Amino acid sequence: MTETIADVAIPDSTLAKDATDLIRETTTPLIYHHSRRVFLFGSLQARTLGIRPDPELLYVAALFHDTGLVAPYRGDDQRFELDSADQARAFLLTHGFSEADAATVWTAIALHTTPEVPYKMAPEIAATTAGVETDVLGMRLDDLTEADIAAVTGAHPRPDFKRQILQAFTDGFKDRPDTTFGTVNADVLEHFVPGFRHIDFVDVIQNSAWPE
Repeated sequence: MTETIADVAIPDSTLAKDATDLIRETTTPLIYHHSRRVFLFGSLQARTLGIRPDPELLYVAALFHDTGLVAPYRGDDQRFELDSADQARAFLLTHGFSEADAATVWTAIALHTTPEVPYKMAPEIAATTAGVETDVLGMRLDDLTEADIAAVTGAHPRPDFKRQILQAFTDGFKDRPDTTFGTVNADVLEHFVPGFRHIDFVDVIQNSAWPE
């Protein structure tokens, strides 16, 4: 029987089941529950936006979007979003999905911390960001019913979530601080890593190798 939460059907394909099992086994309860909420909130927000993302692709994007914060997916040479996106792309290709579908999910994950831009792109990309912004930032909560919010958080609780997700962010990229240049991730390190100062865009321009 298909699982339904807040009138959103959880995909029950082999792909979705494999993704669920993988994320539950290789990440943390924090990442798993947050990722499922991102799918659910993204699906609900998609309705308010008048878009219709493919449920399977949105599910994979949601489940993998933060994998780059944790081992064994976390690297040290690129933004965590790209680590996450690369894993999702490989997962889809090994399950027989097209390069186009894999590219859509890759982009959804790569851009999920980039404001505004995803909403001009494919439904799966927009809905992934909408789900993230709702769960992490509380954006557009007023667009959802109290009953739907209660159903989602009842199935996937978020106790102490603000503190825990900020800790997960800090742990996920404090060892690769240069990758946070120009991103919201720099704000996290500036708050929680003593002595860290974000790379200033103006300083980069003024101190570039170009003669004035």
